[in-house]
Amino acid sequence: MTAQCQKCGKGYEPKRRGGKFCSTSCRVVQHQLVKCGEAWRNPSNGDERYLADKLVAVGRSATEALAQVEGLPAVEAFGRLRALVQGWSGVANNSIIEKVQYNEQQEMNAQAIRMKRVKKSK
Repeated sequence: MTAQCQKCGKGYEPKRRGGKFCSTSCRVVQHQLVKCGEAWRNPSNGDERYLADKLVAVGRSATEALAQVEGLPAVEAFGRLRALVQGWSGVANNSIIEKVQYNEQQEMNAQAIRMKRVKKSK
């Protein structure tokens, strides 16, 4: 059974049931990123998981595209990269992103209200 590394996205054969990372280095780097607040721990709902998966796919396709255009004439390379970026614009205008942003804003507003109540009670 193959799994996908939650850090680098590479497929690997887990050594134990529930394995999340392909190597110790991926596991440690992901933990450090989470600890610093630079990566999501676990997306809290399906919409955030969907968005996270889309962003991982965009990053992977960018890496693959750069490898494919290496050594090509500049005009052809820019043409291929332009087509790739135009394909990503559908992700940028996605209603899921708007929903996640709305939920995030609602949570921030609720937290601000709670903080005001705490200050008033002191």
